[in-house]
Formats: sequence, C-alpha cells, structure tokens
Amino acid sequence: MKAETILAELNRLRKDLDEDPADLEWLTLHHVFCFVSYKMGDFQKYLDEQAAQGAFDEFEG
Repeated sequence: MKAETILAELNRLRKDLDEDPADLEWLTLHHVFCFVSYKMGDFQKYLDEQAAQGAFDEFEG
C-alpha cells in the first residue's frame, strides 16, 4: 500500500464536503490530510508495517 493512495482518498473525501471550518467532519479530514502530507515518510513506514501484518490483503487481493 502506498501512502499516496491513502492520501488521495483522504483528499477525495475532503473535497466531497463543502469547505466549512465549523464542520467537524471537514475540519478533521482537512487536518488529517495536511498532517499526513507533511509526514509522508513516517506514514509510509507505518503502512509498510501494517502491510507486513496483512492489513491490506483484502484490498490488494
């Protein structure tokens, strides 16, 4: 699993909502997207560890 795949999906979910800083759903997705995009190396390492445990087997199957 590539970090870019997850980040693209987070961005799609974020863009599906109206940009509303008062909406907790938009606010959460926006800040998670920003944080993950700044920490791509760490996130990829996490995903690699999860992949080794089989976390993405069904998705990639």
